[in-house]
Parts: sequence; structure tokens; C-alpha cells
Amino acid sequence: MSAPLILGAGPAGCAAAITLAEQGRTPILIDRDVKVGDPLCGGFMSWRTVAALRELGVDPTALGAHRVERLMLFAGDREAQARLPEAAWGLSRHALDTALRARAISLGARLEIDRARSLSSGRIEGERQEWRGDTIFLATGKHDVRGETRPREASDPALGVRVRIPAHPDLSRLIGDAIELHLFDGAYAGIVLQEDGSANVCLALRKSRLSRDGSPLELLRSLADRYPAFAERWRHAPDDLAIDTVGSVPYGWIADGTDPGLYRLGDQAAVIPSLAGEGMGIAIASGRSAAQAFLEGKAAPVWQGEFARRAARPVTVAEAIWKAAETPGLARLGLAAATLIPGLATMAMRASRI
Repeated sequence: MSAPLILGAGPAGCAAAITLAEQGRTPILIDRDVKVGDPLCGGFMSWRTVAALRELGVDPTALGAHRVERLMLFAGDREAQARLPEAAWGLSRHALDTALRARAISLGARLEIDRARSLSSGRIEGERQEWRGDTIFLATGKHDVRGETRPREASDPALGVRVRIPAHPDLSRLIGDAIELHLFDGAYAGIVLQEDGSANVCLALRKSRLSRDGSPLELLRSLADRYPAFAERWRHAPDDLAIDTVGSVPYGWIADGTDPGLYRLGDQAAVIPSLAGEGMGIAIASGRSAAQAFLEGKAAPVWQGEFARRAARPVTVAEAIWKAAETPGLARLGLAAATLIPGLATMAMRASRI
């Protein structure tokens, strides 16, 4: 039997590689970059994600992760807060991905650097060479590979924008131990501190919302002009701030099937709206579960269907919250309900975990 091929060395791919290597298999982990980057999504990890990472031998607290204990909600001039069911953590993807890759390699996974051009049954066509294997784990995150693209049928697709505001004492005082959700018309922003004190600001928005402002930078400035709480954070952003973007994110999509020998992981398995803060949870859970299914001889289509059913509830809950959050009237109503019924936000957080 050929070595399992894992395309993508992010959290999902590395979780699969670690699980396989711990059982004596030698997976080939294929990534396009020699140097670990800092992907746009995933700067927040729920309590369940952290527990799963520790089981894989990676402890976020040892990497300096920032402890998060509260959820803060902002809509217009209203705000509400709730305690998280358990402590969560803010950690950059660079720090997390570096640790996961190192752990996988230390256990025997083989890292190869190549950029995939296309994917077909048992075959990855790379820029450097062709890779063949009976089993492929597809873990390329939000980026599709030709031959296995996800449907993108939304008339007004979702986009992602990320900025990192440098550490500042006032920023630390404002955000503290919270994960913040700022709800706007046609968009929302999640803000959490990272291990170095910087603020990770991730926006999800409709294409039509961006079209109104013209560019991501103009959008951010417009939001700061209109929303005082966001403006307090944004005023610490330097003029030369780097802005990362990703287009046409199919939030709510779940892979309910796959080809024989192809296990779809992370965002290639289920794309949960980012306001749930469970993208890393789905990545880790799918990587571990798919690798274990492979070790037990469970066919990829069977496992994919099982994982689709497992992911359905958190994705559906998060999608409903997202659609309410981007509608100003519903967002204000939701904040009022969260204020009157403190346990409501906690229930929603628990329901959106995998």
C-alpha cells in the first residue's frame, strides 16, 4: 500500500499526519510553502479545539496563547457580553501551524514542498512532480484545487478580510480577555488578541457591501467612521497596515460525498461561518477523524457522509446566526435578547461547537 498523501499542511492536514504517524504510518505531507505563513482565518480557538490540540501533543498555552473568557457583542450603539462556557484562546495561525508541522515531522511525517496544479483519482499533479497514492487527504483550506472545486453559486458571495493591528496598551485594555463580534450592515468583524498582544481583526462581508466602499481599506475606514466601538480599535492601526483577503467563501457548504480514496478535511469538508469561531475546531476534528477512519479501513465516502452529519448542526446554527448578524434590525434584536437572557449567547456558543 502506498503512503497516504496529505495535500495541505495547515491544522487539518497536520492533525491527520500526526494521527497517522502516531500509529506508525509515514504520511507524505505536501505543502506549497517552505516557510510557514500566517493564513487569514483561525486566530481564535474554542475550548474544544484546545483540548483536541493537547491530545495531539500541541499545547497552545505553551506557545503563549492569549486567554479568552468573554464574548463581547457590538451592534450600532448597543453592546452585550457573556461568559464563554470555558476558556478559549487567541493564537496566530503562524504560531499554531508551525507547532503542528513540527509535531507531525517529529513523529515521522515526510514534508514535501510542491504546489498542486490539479487533483484526480489517486493523483496530484504538482509543479515539481506528480504524486500518486491510493489515499489522498485534501486539506487546502479555503483554496480549491482544479478537479475538486466546491460549488460557488451565491448571487452575493461572502468575502474575507483580515488585518493585524500592532500591540498597544490601550488596545489590550479595550479588548482584554474577550473575543469581540462587531455587527455591521452586510458584514461583521471578529477581534481577538494574539500571543504577541496584536489584535487579529477578521471581517466577513458580502461582495455588494465591499462594492459600496470600493476597496478593503476604504471599507475599514468607513466602518470606523460609522461605528464608535470599532473606531476605538481602528485608531491604533498604522497607515501602512497589511490587508489580507480571500474571495467567494462558500459559508454553509458541507461535503456530503467524495470520491473513493479522497478524504476531504477542514474547509474542504465543511465551511462554518467564521463568527462561530469554530473553523479550527472543524479542521482538527476532521483531520483526526478521517485519519482514524483510514486506519480502521473505513472507506472515504462512508466517513465523509458521517462527518457531514456531525458537522450539520454547528454549521446550520452558525449560518442562522450569521444571517441575523448581518441584518441591522435582527442584530439589535439579538443583542437585546442576549442582554435579557444571559444564557442565550452561551447556548448558541455550545450549539455551534463540533
